[in-house]
Amino acid sequence: MKVLSIGNSFSQDAQRYLYGIARADGVKMKNVNLYIGGCTLERHYRNMLSEDKAYDFEINGIKTGIKISLKEALLSDEWDYITIQQQSLRSCDYDTFEPYLQALAEYARKYSPKVKILMMRTWGYKEASNKLTVDAGYPTHRDMFEDIRKAYAIAEEKIGAAYTIPLGDAVAMATELGAKDIHRDEFHMSLGFGRYLIGLVFYEKLTGRSVADNTFRDFDKEVTEEDIALAKKIAEAVRDR
Repeated sequence: MKVLSIGNSFSQDAQRYLYGIARADGVKMKNVNLYIGGCTLERHYRNMLSEDKAYDFEINGIKTGIKISLKEALLSDEWDYITIQQQSLRSCDYDTFEPYLQALAEYARKYSPKVKILMMRTWGYKEASNKLTVDAGYPTHRDMFEDIRKAYAIAEEKIGAAYTIPLGDAVAMATELGAKDIHRDEFHMSLGFGRYLIGLVFYEKLTGRSVADNTFRDFDKEVTEEDIALAKKIAEAVRDR
């Protein structure tokens, strides 16, 4: 299975443990993330037009130091899945997705005609943080996420995506269950539990396989057995959303 994310730091979070989770389950997977921090769909669109080598090429959750263009990445392999998401704050408003999203989807299909395009639903900012209440202007994580959910539902329909990966659903559930160490700042996933949680969701949605017995433990920051169990429970709960 080969997966390409046209993304930013949020898809970097999502892909960090994906390869390892797959390997622990005996599944052969290649994951590539095209990284520009905070990249918007508008910027992806402009990079598409310019064909600039604007992206850091990250493979299987590891930085390579290679710079690549969107076209070069699309042509570099026969991709099974391509994921797309909007920048986190703009994810709350579908109007910011266009006209860029549909053009990017058409471009991806042009160079990868057999690919399935997926929307990667992002998550709300940390509860009670300035990033949430001041920058985004939402009183609660759930309020922000509900607008994200609505925007991605429209996006999925507009581009005929195969489905949406419910990363934000998992983060919202973890927040409401009072999980600790979800974020490493006010909006990115923590290097342990947070990245592991969304990696599990990503893996289950791609493969349809349960993570209940997955043995992956190669974390950048320690995750307790209690939190491993919680992450698996949440991933199982949101897989069909």
